[in-house]
Amino acid sequence: MSQPSASCPALFISAPASGQGKTTLTAGLARLLRNQGKVVRVFKTGPDYLDPQILAQASGQPVDQLDLWMAGEAYCRQRFYEAAIEADLILVEGAMGLHDGEPSSADLAALFGIPMAIVMDVKGMAQTAAALVTGLAGFRDDIHVAGLIANNCGSQRHRELIEGALLDTLPFLAAVPRDPELTLPERHLGLVQAEEIRFELEVRFEAAAQALEAAGLLDALATLSPVSFSAPAEALPAVPQALTGHTIGVARDAAFSFIYQANLDVLAQMGARVRFFSPLADADLPECDALWLPGGYPELHAQALAANTAMRDAIRGFFRAGNPILAECGGMLYSLETLTDYAENTHPMLGLLPGHGAMRGRRGCQGMQTAELPEGPIRGHAHHRSMAGQTPEPIAYGRRQRHPAPGEPIYRAGRLTATYLHLFFPNNPAAVVRLFSHAPGNDSAQATAASSHIEESFHAVK
Repeated sequence: MSQPSASCPALFISAPASGQGKTTLTAGLARLLRNQGKVVRVFKTGPDYLDPQILAQASGQPVDQLDLWMAGEAYCRQRFYEAAIEADLILVEGAMGLHDGEPSSADLAALFGIPMAIVMDVKGMAQTAAALVTGLAGFRDDIHVAGLIANNCGSQRHRELIEGALLDTLPFLAAVPRDPELTLPERHLGLVQAEEIRFELEVRFEAAAQALEAAGLLDALATLSPVSFSAPAEALPAVPQALTGHTIGVARDAAFSFIYQANLDVLAQMGARVRFFSPLADADLPECDALWLPGGYPELHAQALAANTAMRDAIRGFFRAGNPILAECGGMLYSLETLTDYAENTHPMLGLLPGHGAMRGRRGCQGMQTAELPEGPIRGHAHHRSMAGQTPEPIAYGRRQRHPAPGEPIYRAGRLTATYLHLFFPNNPAAVVRLFSHAPGNDSAQATAASSHIEESFHAVK
């Protein structure tokens, strides 16, 4: 029996490397079409948190992360199918370079038959840009490259040199001029979060939309044929209605914002109520049965987090009561005794888990891993430029996607689960239920025992 399908024009925005302008141009194109009254659904390849925030604001639509390993083919297929039903155009922003990673942007584009536009920063080159895009397009025979978008193009003559060197089979789609007003602000883990610069982003989106319209990119889009997206034949993991009546408190503010919309959707499908709170601004927790402290930038707000003693006391009381807490990456740093920021200032944190966090410059850790939890394996990823020291013995380690070495440690103290890994809840909803549920047992006593020796060091630092 054939699966239901829906057709919609689609374009995959990729590049030879990071830093070529993919997000800027994807956001600008989404805004241009939105301004024309079009419904544009945008997806981001890979586990990225920051780019989707930007793209959601530009398009006015939710943005899902799609990764064939972390989310699975059936999940990606379902999201494309649902988007094709409602959208006038689907845009997919790639990750890193076109052929980088396993799976790569090219893998995703090939599987779903989406034509690719290659964005290339052509500053400092001319005919070489044509040679590079020719090589990228011909590296494998199961992708279709719709053409080149030359970013940071210096002049009409610059465009002519590149376009004249391209093969007839590789159209020149657009030349985007050099303009610092189009560039999106960055920091150590990527782009600056959308909520921190919303007004500035609006100005840049409109400028990028105007630049792309002037470059004639709409003419190239008009030639796109619809892509047929079918619903998955393989059923997605069942989402048990096992959190009905439960309320999950989720930290969300400038310090904690690395939250997959897909994770929130799964919690809702399980019947859970989600209540957001701000560890930076709020004095108390919302009424809730479990907490999720996601990743983010606690290192940029460590002083303010430390100063909010009312919130710290509230979370510590919640922990001592034996309630479930999931702390991921930045949330784990917040759960430690102290955090040392980039200026080498040390700030007291929650003290739920023994250990001390510290930032470590430009070197970082990243990669896809499976969290081997007692509740069940959940796929996710790590991406951080900090280290945690003097921590207890882990209960488990992440299992790397392709390397045999142990991945990120996973810690447990009472009902607190803490790790650098960012978990993708749709991968194993049943394990997520167990993680946030109140399991029988002496949770309160375990939490008190786990935190007893932290009390002395907490008050010493405080």
